[in-house]
Amino acid sequence: MMSMSNTRLDNKTALVNGASGGIGAAVATRLAAEGAAVVLGYHRNAGAAERLAAELAAEGARTATVRADASDPEQCAFLVDRAASLFGPLDILVSCAGIEHFDTIDALGSEAFDRIFAINTRGQLLLAKHTVAHMRAGGRVILTSSISAQRAVFGHTLYAASKAAVEAMVLNLSVELGRRGITINAVAPGGTATRMAEENAVHYRHPNLDLPLDQWLKIHGALGRLADPREIAGTYAFLASADAGYLTGRTIQVDGGHF
Repeated sequence: MMSMSNTRLDNKTALVNGASGGIGAAVATRLAAEGAAVVLGYHRNAGAAERLAAELAAEGARTATVRADASDPEQCAFLVDRAASLFGPLDILVSCAGIEHFDTIDALGSEAFDRIFAINTRGQLLLAKHTVAHMRAGGRVILTSSISAQRAVFGHTLYAASKAAVEAMVLNLSVELGRRGITINAVAPGGTATRMAEENAVHYRHPNLDLPLDQWLKIHGALGRLADPREIAGTYAFLASADAGYLTGRTIQVDGGHF
């Protein structure tokens, strides 16, 4: 657990969705460590969300948990409204919830399209829409893309497209939100040591290359390893801070020098 000693985000309120594990949990921990009150949005893993909330509270953070399904438009609105009712106007939104998908073009169907885009794209857009209604000038909206939006991977069409759409949303919303004094950016993580990555790592390799994951990473990354979620969280924390006040409409790739 990170000591609650950095005050860069003192008196700020953050909503972090997808906070029950992986990158989202690391972001929530980092923002709390920098002084923010944090609402942990989650869908399925109530136990993990509650444990993290208890850990953060034990370190002196103001925190709460709210359950919501990002694929449901009504629950997106509920999550934001509930977060604002708990701690007041929102200063920071971090949207980390998302799901993976691999399929060949012959197997692609409308049901999979609707499910992937409902969570990875529409859910993020609606969270941003509802959050900015509760934001003052100086607000920070941070969505989550993926390096997959800029990398060709076998069978990854729907997932990559859903993340590329996020980058387009961030770029275009920056013009509109800039008039309100609100910035919007996205983080595009590379391979990160999370449960989702562990479950899907085999699909990222070229089908004709039978290499262990550690060797594949050394061939295709300057740092030659997966990221720790805490290393990714640092970029979200930067974008949430005053240090990023003149940065908007951009997607930052945090990929360990993927090539």
